[in-house]
Amino acid sequence: MTTQQVSDAELAGQPAAYWTGVAYEALIAYTRARQAEKGYTQPQFWLLRNLSVNDISPDGEGMTLPELRKAMASYIRPEDNLAAEAEALLERGRLTQDAEGRLWLTPEGEQARVDLARNAPAIRAALHEGIDDADYVTTVKVLQQLIRNAGGAVA
Repeated sequence: MTTQQVSDAELAGQPAAYWTGVAYEALIAYTRARQAEKGYTQPQFWLLRNLSVNDISPDGEGMTLPELRKAMASYIRPEDNLAAEAEALLERGRLTQDAEGRLWLTPEGEQARVDLARNAPAIRAALHEGIDDADYVTTVKVLQQLIRNAGGAVA
């Protein structure tokens, strides 16, 4: 499907699932490409975030890979290999692993998380270029209503 020479009425009749899927893939690809330019992957950033008491982790306690997979279930992609991503972070000294297989954030890992988080505003700004906040809010509200209409839960 394309929007070339398509009227608003025709566009209104196109399936939301198609456009949300196209948007999702494009946004993920863009975000991951910008992160790769900075030398890290999105799953690595998620691992750091999920292990940081200053971010997603409620207690800063270590977690096993199965626990991390469960924690990330709503956003991890099928092709993401958390074991390989964790290994890369272990090799870089950003994580440690105890005898029970729990991964722990090191001070270097916490600093990396802070440094990597600084990239998010530039990524957001590039993706939001030409979109005012009111239009963005309207779009999110429409998507939330579509989700509710489909029987889904809006977090």
